Amino acid sequence: MIRVTRSAIIDAPIDTVWQLVRDFNSHDRWHPIVAQSRIENGEPADRVGCVRNFTLRDGNRIREQLLALSDEEHVSTYCILDATVPLSRYVATVRLKRVTDGERTFWHWESTFDAPRGREREMADMVGRGVYEAGFDGLRSHLRATRRNPPGTGPGPRNTGALQPATSTQAVVATAFGGPEVLELRRIQLPPPQAGEITIRQVAIGVNFIDVYVRRGLYRMIEPPAVIGMEGAGVVEQVGDGVTHLLPGDRVAYACPPPGAYAASRNLPAAQAVLLPEDITFDTAAALMLKGMSAQYLLHRSTQVRRGDVVLVHAAAGGLGLLLCQWARALGARVIGTVSSEDKARVARDAGCEDVIVTADYHFAQAVLDHTAGRGVAVIFDGLGRAAFDENLRALATCGHWVSYGQASGPIEPVSLDALTGKSATLTRPVLFHYTAERAALTEIATQTFEALRAGILTIDIRHRYPLGAAAQAHRDLEARRTVGSIVLEP
Repeated sequence: MIRVTRSAIIDAPIDTVWQLVRDFNSHDRWHPIVAQSRIENGEPADRVGCVRNFTLRDGNRIREQLLALSDEEHVSTYCILDATVPLSRYVATVRLKRVTDGERTFWHWESTFDAPRGREREMADMVGRGVYEAGFDGLRSHLRATRRNPPGTGPGPRNTGALQPATSTQAVVATAFGGPEVLELRRIQLPPPQAGEITIRQVAIGVNFIDVYVRRGLYRMIEPPAVIGMEGAGVVEQVGDGVTHLLPGDRVAYACPPPGAYAASRNLPAAQAVLLPEDITFDTAAALMLKGMSAQYLLHRSTQVRRGDVVLVHAAAGGLGLLLCQWARALGARVIGTVSSEDKARVARDAGCEDVIVTADYHFAQAVLDHTAGRGVAVIFDGLGRAAFDENLRALATCGHWVSYGQASGPIEPVSLDALTGKSATLTRPVLFHYTAERAALTEIATQTFEALRAGILTIDIRHRYPLGAAAQAHRDLEARRTVGSIVLEP
C-alpha cells in the first residue's frame, strides 16, 4: 500500500477555501489537470455518495465517489471507483485547518492506494506532484483571479501586452567584456512581455560564477552593452500571450538564460519560472535556485552519488560547494573538500566535509591520496577548471567520474582520451540549463530541491548582501575568493 501526503498554506480564509473544496464538482474550475467534470444522475455535489465523472487534460477518465463530508471539521473523504490511470483501492482525504491569524488556511491532502509492480514511485509522484501540489497552485491562482475580478464584474485582461507602453527600470549593464569595472548601474527601457514571457518585479537576485564568465566573455551569452545575471525571485507583474500557468501576483523564482537578472524588473520565458512555495522567502530562493538545482542534477543525474562513495568537492565553502557537501553527506557519501583558508575550512566541516584540504595554489592531490589510503576519490565535483586539471586527474580513483561544471581558473584545454584511459575514468562537462530545458524536468528538479531544503538536508547561508548598484564589488569579492556561501543583490 502506497501512502502520499502533501500540505500547503493557502492565503485565504478557511471558509473561502472550504466553499470550493467541499464542492465535489468544482475541480474543473481550479485544478489545472481537470478538463471537464460532472456529477452523475444530477445529484447535489455535496451529497455523500454522489459520483463525479471527470476527464483529465491528458485524456484519462476517472470516476470518484464522495464518502464523507464534515462542514464542522472541514474534512472530505472520497475514493476512486474506476479510472484509466493505473491506481487501485485509492482513498483520499482533504482536511483544512484555520491558521492562527484566521486569514490563512492549512490544507492537508493524503491518500493510500496500490499501483502496478515497478510503477509505485511513478504513481506516487503523479499523485503527489501532478495532483496535490498542482491542485494547491491551481486553487491559489483561482482565488487570486477571483479577487481581481469578482463574480459579475467580467474577466479582466490576463495580458496587458502591447496596451502597456515600455517602462524604465534600473539594471546593471556590462558595457563591454572585461573586469568588474565594466559593470554600470543604468536606467533601461523594459518593453511589455512578448508571447510566452512574463514580467517580474524582482525582490532578490542571485550572484553566481557563471555571471563572471558572461561578463568576461568566456560564455558568449550577451553582446554588450547588456544586462547580466541568471537567477532571481520576485512577483509576476504582467504575462504575455499564451501564458496560462502564471498570473500577475504570483511569487516566482528562476535560474535560466537569457541573462538579464541584474535588474529591478525584467522579462523572461514563463516556462522557466516556477511558483515559489509560500514557506520559501525571496532571498532564499535567489540563493537556492541555480546552486540548489545544480547540486540536485550533479548528484542525482549527471552522476549518481551513493552511500559509501568518497567524493571531492572543490570550493567547498562556496555557494554551490556548501550545498554539494550537505546533500552528498545526506546521501551517505564521505566528503573531502578543498578551500582557500582556515576560516572556510570550518564552514566546510560544518556542511559535512569529513576532511578539508586548505590550499590556495591548486595543490591537493597528494592530500586526497593520503586521506583515501592511496585509492583516490570516486567522484570529483570541479568548478576550478584549468589550474586544477593535473591534480584532479591524479586524485581520481580508477573508474572514477570527474564532473567539470565550472572554470574559475580558466577553461580546460582539449583533453586527450589517453589521459583518461590510464584510470578508465570518465569526464563530463554538464550544464544545468540543458537538464532544465524541458518544463517537466525543471519542475521535478526544483521540487526536489525545495523538498531537500524543507527536510533540512540543505541550509542556505547568505552572508553577503549588496545593493544592486554594488554588483561590481560583489564580483570583485567573488573572484578574490573573499566570499563564503551565497551572494544576493537587493534591487
